[in-house]
Amino acid sequence: MTVLLLIGTAKGLFLARRDRVGDAWDVSVPQFPMTAVYAVGVDTRRPTPRLLAGIDSSHFGPSVAVSDDLGGCWREPDHAPLAFPADTGAALRRVWAIAPGPAAEPDVVWAGTEPGAVFRSINGGVTYDLVRGLWDHPHRPRWDAGFGGQAFHTVLPHPTDPQRVLAAISTGGVYRSEDGGDSWHAANTGIQAVFLPEPQRFPEFGQCVHKVARDAEDPERLYLQNHHGVYRSDDDGRTWHSIAGSLPSDFGFPIVAHPHRGGTVWNFPLTADAQRFPVDFRCRVFRTTDAGATWSPQAYGLPTAPFYPSVLRDAMCADGGDPAGVYFGTRTGEVYASADEGDSWALAAAHLPDVLCVRAVRL
Repeated sequence: MTVLLLIGTAKGLFLARRDRVGDAWDVSVPQFPMTAVYAVGVDTRRPTPRLLAGIDSSHFGPSVAVSDDLGGCWREPDHAPLAFPADTGAALRRVWAIAPGPAAEPDVVWAGTEPGAVFRSINGGVTYDLVRGLWDHPHRPRWDAGFGGQAFHTVLPHPTDPQRVLAAISTGGVYRSEDGGDSWHAANTGIQAVFLPEPQRFPEFGQCVHKVARDAEDPERLYLQNHHGVYRSDDDGRTWHSIAGSLPSDFGFPIVAHPHRGGTVWNFPLTADAQRFPVDFRCRVFRTTDAGATWSPQAYGLPTAPFYPSVLRDAMCADGGDPAGVYFGTRTGEVYASADEGDSWALAAAHLPDVLCVRAVRL
C-alpha cells in the first residue's frame, strides 16, 4: 500500500512516496522553499486526505496552507487564516501543531501556536478562531518560554467526546477542557519541573512538557515526554506517574503511540538537557508494548557509527497500517522508515534541511 510522508524542514516541505515495501522513496523538491514548516497535519476524515502545513515565511509571515490533492497544489485564504484579535495585543509568530478533530466533528481542526494559544477551525482548517477560554486563563501571564519558544505544541481532541480536548505548552504544562474549550484546567499532578528548587518540583503548572500522545485503545490513557521525565496517565491527564524506569534516559522530545494497538509507544531518548545527543551516541528508537512497564531498543538498520543528531518533538510518527510504519527525521536531514513497527529500519531520505516535523498517511 502506498505511503505518503510529509517532511517539514527549515527550508520547506518535502513529500516522499513509496508504493511498496522495499521500493525506493520518491522524494519531491521542496514545496514552500526557504520557508520553515514546523507543523503538518493529515485529515483522513474525507475521501481524499486533506494535507495541512503550518508555514513560517520570514517575508510573508506565518500561515496555514491546505491541499486536497495530496500536495499537487496548495491554497491559502485571502486573509491570514490564524490571527490574534486586536484586543489581545499579540501577533502570531508560528503554528506549532495541527490536529484534526474527532469523527463526530468532521470540519473541526485545532491548532497550537506561538505565542502560547490554541485556535479552532470549523471549516476543515481553512480559517481559525482563537480559543478564548485558554487565552484568558489566569495562568497564561505566568507561562514562561521554553528553549524553543512559548508554544502549544500538542493538541489532542478526545476521539469519542467532542467536548474534551487536551493541550500542552512548553513551558506551562498540560491543560484539559471538558466543555469544548470554553474553560480549561491545569493537569500536571505528578509531573516534575526538574529545573525548579526541590521543594517546588511539582507545581500546579509551569512544567516543560515536550510532547503528549494518546493510546489508541484506551483514550483515557496518555503518554508524555517531559523535560526530564517520561510519564503515563490512566485518567485522561488528571494524574501522571513515571514510566521511565527501563529507558536509558528520561530526556527527549518525541513520544508516539501506536495508531491502533494499545500499550505500544515509541521514544527517542537523548542523554540529558545539557547533552542533547543520543544516549551513548547510538541511534536507537525505544519501544514499549506494555504501556511503559518495559522498553526495548530498536536499532536494526540504523547507523552503527557514533551518531550525534537529535530528533525533535514532531519529527517522529506512525502511520495507520498493520503492521504500523514508523518514521523519524533528524536535525541533520535524514529520514528513517520502518515498515514493521520498528523491528528494522532503512534510510528514506538524506541531505534534507533540518527536519522539524514528519507525518505519514497510508493511501
